[in-house]
Amino acid sequence: MEEGTHTCQYNEEDGSMRMYLRGRPVVMYGPSDQEGLDPAKVAPPPPNKLKLEWAYGYRGKDCRSNLYLLPTGEIVYFVAAVVVLFNVEEQCQRHYTGHTDDVKCIAVHPNKLIIASGQCAGHDRLDARPHVRVWNSVSLATLAVIGAGHMERAVACLTFSRADGGALLACVDDGPDHTISVWEWQRPDKGHCIAETKCSVDTVVAAEFHPLDRNQIVTCGKSHIAFWTLDQTNMLYKRMGVFETRDKPKYVTCLGFNHNGDVLSGDSNGNIIVWGRGTNTILKLVRGVHDGSIFSLCCLKEGQIVSGGGKDGRIVLFDPEMNAAGQENVIEGHYGGVRAVAEGRGAQLFVGTTRNCVLHGDLQLGFAPAVLGHVDELWGLATHPTLPQFVSAGWDRLLQLWDGLSHSTVWSKDIEERAQCCAWSRDGSVIAVGCLNGKWLVFDPQTREQLAQHQDGTEPIQTIQYSPDNQLVALGSRDNFIYVYRVEQDGARYSRQGKCLGHSSYITHLDWSEDSQYIRSNSGDYELLYWNATTCRQIPSPTQLRDVTWSTNTCPISFQTIGVWPENADGTDINSCTRSNDGRLAATGDDFGKVKLYAYPVTQPKSLCHQYGGHSSHVTCVRFLPDDSRLISTGGLDTSLLQWLVD
Repeated sequence: MEEGTHTCQYNEEDGSMRMYLRGRPVVMYGPSDQEGLDPAKVAPPPPNKLKLEWAYGYRGKDCRSNLYLLPTGEIVYFVAAVVVLFNVEEQCQRHYTGHTDDVKCIAVHPNKLIIASGQCAGHDRLDARPHVRVWNSVSLATLAVIGAGHMERAVACLTFSRADGGALLACVDDGPDHTISVWEWQRPDKGHCIAETKCSVDTVVAAEFHPLDRNQIVTCGKSHIAFWTLDQTNMLYKRMGVFETRDKPKYVTCLGFNHNGDVLSGDSNGNIIVWGRGTNTILKLVRGVHDGSIFSLCCLKEGQIVSGGGKDGRIVLFDPEMNAAGQENVIEGHYGGVRAVAEGRGAQLFVGTTRNCVLHGDLQLGFAPAVLGHVDELWGLATHPTLPQFVSAGWDRLLQLWDGLSHSTVWSKDIEERAQCCAWSRDGSVIAVGCLNGKWLVFDPQTREQLAQHQDGTEPIQTIQYSPDNQLVALGSRDNFIYVYRVEQDGARYSRQGKCLGHSSYITHLDWSEDSQYIRSNSGDYELLYWNATTCRQIPSPTQLRDVTWSTNTCPISFQTIGVWPENADGTDINSCTRSNDGRLAATGDDFGKVKLYAYPVTQPKSLCHQYGGHSSHVTCVRFLPDDSRLISTGGLDTSLLQWLVD
């Protein structure tokens, strides 16, 4: 819990609160029946709390070796700052939420019970330094936190020792020297680093302890593969793999081991190389397995090897001697290339893709999605007016409809434009999407058909809201204008009513009055302005509208949300704000990865809240489902959607 701003002054005579954002005064008027406010009084947090119920998405775009099957039948992977344990058959998720910023890598202990996960540096310099957390996958209890203050930028690779029962954990960080460190992670003094050395000036993408030979580690990355030995005195020695010059790849992209203990490497040339056990020389070279890089080599229980192509999307089966077994499958292009392959039960495989999906199936029958996600910055989110559904729209040109009860994707559509915001009409019959180039599009959620397309300016459309009577729609643009359209033919056609001129910076948020007569809006320079919706004229005297009932509260700069602003806040700290439909709660998403829950109205400058991590940096939008049972939040760069149960 934390306190809100203290830089507010209440004027009892006119019932106004003056708040300062970055030194700029913003004056807001409370309702005329407002009792005298004491700005020094601290408002309590709400009785409700949030609990993470579901994480939508997977990080496959730029991370490797991040998909494993556990004995519980769950697959483990990560998105944003959450490690997800997902039982696909039973459609239930559990979450490890100990991290404070983006998780970049995971490793599973040989006992298949313990997991290590490594994160990147976060906002809070002390709390979110790059570090590794070791935890129990059944109880979700944290067993060790190691490497804080030791690692640079991020933890890039992790691997448990396998020949000695998992006593050691090796990490490679993302600093300029790509330092490799080896830890006795079970030591009570936060783990004990027994060896550390510079790994390579070039990028390192994978590290694996040898499954049969103690104290042997293999690392690979840009134009190299290295074989490390940890000797009796805990010194690390490396031998570089010797390539025949014409076959030296730009990148060695992934590692595996066959049943004899030979090392397998896949590379950017599409070749697989077998390195003789205990040597740094090539035993066998299998050329041209894939067109482009190989991102995953998975060694199956029976000894066969599966390789996955990052560009060609092919999954190819080999026998233990690396002869093609004649079985392969290709993943549909819109899911991306293969990023990670994990062995499931029976002949089942799980495949993580470069477009942030997880598929499951087998080589004979093909693969279907178990997890779909967004692949680029995500800002657009809107919840259905009456059903437990929501849509998301991102810079990846994807518009996706989700069901909050079954936690599934109803459909996913490429709209061919980078999207910034979206809205449902008030009767749920259409979805409007605002794009980065000033276009806005309207879709039928039943048929997915595009019904209308308009262009207003060339700057991003930042927010769209339909009026409560569904007769008008207002669009706030980065070009400082609000465009108002009449809604015709049940949302299939639109005609321009006018545009509101008066803001001196870009529009960030807007709300409609309950009677559909007025609009209020916030802008990038922290203004709160009011408009007559039919004439598109500004209402210069805000006191006229102090008793208006507002249909929504997405404007964070309003009298009812003064308390969501922390002391010395930069006006851009809070990206999104929303009020529950019953008017009892408010939620915000901020630039520090936090979702916060307040009792509404948040009129006390000092208002306590409950706060929750899970996203990495910018939380770009928060919205309640229509029955207020759940809150949905979107992460900008972490591309995730998190669904919170309101307890």
